[in-house]
Amino acid sequence: MTPKTHAAAGALALGLIALFWVSSFISEMLGGQERITAVKSAILYGLVLLVPAMAWVGASGFRLAGAHRGPVIARKTARMRLIGANGLLVLVPCAIVLAQRATAGQIDGTFYAIQLVEFLSGAVNITLLSRNMRDGLAMRAAHT
Repeated sequence: MTPKTHAAAGALALGLIALFWVSSFISEMLGGQERITAVKSAILYGLVLLVPAMAWVGASGFRLAGAHRGPVIARKTARMRLIGANGLLVLVPCAIVLAQRATAGQIDGTFYAIQLVEFLSGAVNITLLSRNMRDGLAMRAAHT
């Protein structure tokens, strides 16, 4: 596990979450049921890339940190715990339910309530991943 593969997995995860977030927003602001359903289905399939990328980021970050401890690593570790919990407990279930509801034509108040939770949780993960990336780049710059 190299710093480059860790960074690549982190960038992929951040990029996918941002893509899912923006695609959902645009489809719901500009598209009809067909477009919303297509986006929600694509996001569900995109989880096949996102979940392993997130697992790689966590595992490689843990391995790269090794015995090193310090405030930056502690912050990155704490953020990753929040990111993982938010993803597994909120974002993945929301993605599944939203795709099911969209496919069934149930784009209603419940759909939008769940979508709001997904938007807020996605924004949290984008922010936390961005901060981890910023700290990782700073760590790399300090070691070169």
